[in-house]
Amino acid sequence: AALLTLTRKRGAATYAQTLQNIPETQVTTLENGLRVASEESNQPTCTVGLWIEAGSRYEDAKTNGAGFFVEHMAFKGTKKRPGSAFEKEVESLGAHLNGYTSREQTAFYIKALSKDMPKVVELLSDLVQNCALEDSQIEKERGVILQELKEMDSNLADVTFDYLHATAYQGTALAHTVEGTTENIKRLTRADLASYIDTHFKAPRMVLAAAGGISHRELVDAAKQHFTGMPITSKEGSVPTLTRCRFTGSEIRARDDALPLAHIALAVEGPGWADPDNVVLNVANAIIGRYDRTFGGGKNQSSRVAALAMEHNLCHSFEPFNTSYSDTGLFGFQFVSDPLSIDDMMFCAQGEWMRLCTSTTESEVTRAKNYLRNAMVAQLDGTTRVCENIGSHLLHYGRRIPLEEWDARISAVDARMVRDVCSKYIYDKCPAIAAVGPIEQLLDYNRIRSAMYWVRL
Repeated sequence: AALLTLTRKRGAATYAQTLQNIPETQVTTLENGLRVASEESNQPTCTVGLWIEAGSRYEDAKTNGAGFFVEHMAFKGTKKRPGSAFEKEVESLGAHLNGYTSREQTAFYIKALSKDMPKVVELLSDLVQNCALEDSQIEKERGVILQELKEMDSNLADVTFDYLHATAYQGTALAHTVEGTTENIKRLTRADLASYIDTHFKAPRMVLAAAGGISHRELVDAAKQHFTGMPITSKEGSVPTLTRCRFTGSEIRARDDALPLAHIALAVEGPGWADPDNVVLNVANAIIGRYDRTFGGGKNQSSRVAALAMEHNLCHSFEPFNTSYSDTGLFGFQFVSDPLSIDDMMFCAQGEWMRLCTSTTESEVTRAKNYLRNAMVAQLDGTTRVCENIGSHLLHYGRRIPLEEWDARISAVDARMVRDVCSKYIYDKCPAIAAVGPIEQLLDYNRIRSAMYWVRL
């Protein structure tokens, strides 16, 4: 009983106390430009990872998919640990290795016991500096990736989102998929992959982030030992730069009446990562809410769109999104519906957008801000989420923004700000549309465009 009481008291921190008790994020920049950042805690485990400024936006039409291919090859052995020796060594620590590639960043991270942090840093260093790229492994992994691409084609939500990028940023690097095309995967060579690593896996483009029961000084010492010799630029001396990706109001329709459900995504151009309007738009999305048929609550849900979707059977699921990049973004919503409900669901969703621009209330803003605060504090759950937060923040903002600062930004939002910012990005703007499946009922683009404003008397 005494132990239960102690546990309850220990977990009774208020929201304000939680924000104040978060450990400081310490950042050290090595001579070669590698940023080493960490948050120390009393956890028995730690997550250490490398976040790299590389992704499909840095690829061209011929090399699209190279970053995704390299991510696969990174786990298939190094010059020091050939074949499966790398993965076996990670497993011998009882650790968990993972990674991902997106349009603007690539990450590799390992979750392990805190005492193994120096070894984890050495493994990550070996992974990015000495990737073996054996011909036999490349051919084997080529087949694995091609099979993955086939499986991805069956995930219509992801396909629709890729189509949305393709039409919104047509002719630019952001139109590329992260995974690349089947044709590219078939023809990418070892030289292409080696060139990608040489160009992008450089110290100034990396953040070594860690969270958990580790010492920042020991992390820096390990980084100096294993990353000091990492070059600053590629062999050619070139530094990859981002080109402007201009948003285009347009559409892609992939009609297939053999599919049971329609997948629709609609978006306008949103702000880049560092724009303060992002906080207001996230509040707006929290007001819109999300919906799935498996949700409880019925017509009593706080989200107007969710209540209408439930009452009138408008869709199977609905979700808003605010996807940001360095200098642009996509602010929109996507839904899955029966073929005969497309028009009604689109009317409902666009009507909610117009309502946000014209008549947002303080009560729903208050509710939305509380939702965002809850989601923000949830980032503290586990060392992996904290580590990813640190690495991503340093790439996106150049620093880790404290939760207290995020809370202050959220608290400053009111109904007028939501109306003004939504009007700035949504009202009378040309949207990008992507639709897949039995979409015969999807209205003509000009009809959808005409619903992006209300006639005011």
